[in-house]
Amino acid sequence: MAERNPRKRRDPFDIFGDFDEMFEELIRSMETGRIGQGGPFFYGRSWSVRPGEEPEVREFGNIRPGEQRLEIGERRPLVDVFDADGTVHVVAEMPGIEKEDVELSIDDRELEIKASRGDRQYHETVELPADVDDSSAKATYKNGVLEITLKKKGDNRKRKKIDVE
Repeated sequence: MAERNPRKRRDPFDIFGDFDEMFEELIRSMETGRIGQGGPFFYGRSWSVRPGEEPEVREFGNIRPGEQRLEIGERRPLVDVFDADGTVHVVAEMPGIEKEDVELSIDDRELEIKASRGDRQYHETVELPADVDDSSAKATYKNGVLEITLKKKGDNRKRKKIDVE
């Protein structure tokens, strides 16, 4: 496409003026995976509904609508937490890294997920739905998906009968 001459007089009836140029720039940026400087930028929400509970909305990505500040280097992975009978299962999507790049730590009911490779960085702190036995933790990473399984702590308290007088 020929470059426009900035001194060239624009047609006042041409309502589409620069749309062709803007559209071509958008296509080029999508093809390269970078929009502006430091991209790609993405944002999303994940909804989950558990029986008897309010719907839960979680955000993920590296930019939020309406923010002026961009978190270019760090992204929030899409994380799902499943509370089964005896286990808590956490699944996080973190494409573009290797299993050696993943760091996991647990403190009480908080699971911290970190990963970094090149320009891809992920970080999220996940609130667990139950007390878990941290020594039972098992994690696997394959094809961009991190899966963590934790056994819930058993109820070690014994029921004591109280006599009524």
